[in-house]
Amino acid sequence: MTVLVSGAAGFIGFHLSKRLLEQGSAVVGFDNVNPYYDPALKRARIAQLETTAQLTGSSFQLIEGDLEDRSAVEAVFAKYKPQKVVNLAAQAGVRYSIENPAAYIQANLVGFGHILEGCRHQGVAHLVYASSSSVYGGNTRMPFSEQHSVDHPVSLYAATKKANELMAHTYSHLYGLQATGLRFFTVYGPWGRPDMALFLFTKAMLEGKPIQIFNKGEMVRDFTYIDDIVESLMRLLDKPAKADLTFDSQAPNPSTSWAPHRVFNIGNSNPTPLMDYIHALEQALGVTAEKLMLPMQAGDVPATAADTSALEAWLGFKPNTPIQEGVARFVAWYREFYGVSDK
Repeated sequence: MTVLVSGAAGFIGFHLSKRLLEQGSAVVGFDNVNPYYDPALKRARIAQLETTAQLTGSSFQLIEGDLEDRSAVEAVFAKYKPQKVVNLAAQAGVRYSIENPAAYIQANLVGFGHILEGCRHQGVAHLVYASSSSVYGGNTRMPFSEQHSVDHPVSLYAATKKANELMAHTYSHLYGLQATGLRFFTVYGPWGRPDMALFLFTKAMLEGKPIQIFNKGEMVRDFTYIDDIVESLMRLLDKPAKADLTFDSQAPNPSTSWAPHRVFNIGNSNPTPLMDYIHALEQALGVTAEKLMLPMQAGDVPATAADTSALEAWLGFKPNTPIQEGVARFVAWYREFYGVSDK
């Protein structure tokens, strides 16, 4: 089986591609290796994937290009004819979307449109794509359920992710494309993104610098470990979305459709105060953080919590890695990758 993974040099894309290679799938990676964060980290991930392919006898090809380049995306679909596609490429970051909105419109909207067109014309069996917990926006009803409204985004990033869900549903309706969207909740772990809190906190604490804590620490997040994300993705690839035969258009359920399209939350279902997360990091590092308390940033939300009952019912799997274990694994990787000794 050939799987096209866009964003293969990214955090989640790297881990998924590695797992696919280990199970014998051929992986075609598509990534622009942009400098939003350290390209050297992305190149190191790519090197790991090439090594994994050699060790397992699997096939890995990386195509460098932009999703918004229509001809480049068309060429990949035409040449490699993937049976399944996982779209993880996007311009990430809630806060950066306020500074550079054009990047989100191009990558997340125009680029995703090209992915949908490729899936349509190639007859792809299943598209799995990244959405985000940020789509819940101004909703404060916890835990977030797929049946809740997502009509009030508070950042352009969130708006583009909701738009992706609407675009995918349209292609499912018009062309029968089986598509599954995943609303990721604060993913963390080894090989993570340097712009995320865990990476930023670890780097600052090891350098003896203060960490910036927004909303004066009054934040709650449903931190989800990367291995749980990948396990869910692997299971989803083998279980495409189906039409809901009981769908009632007079009382539509936002979580299902008459079309073969589904959206699932994917989180740890264990919302954790940010200060507890920081304490787990302090324990793993053996360092007490100097804390700089700051107000809430524009576009952010004070809390997230995932209702993952629908995902569990669909897959028979529930993310469950405790934060103490996940944070410790990240710290071990960080020390090894950056050559930081454990004094």
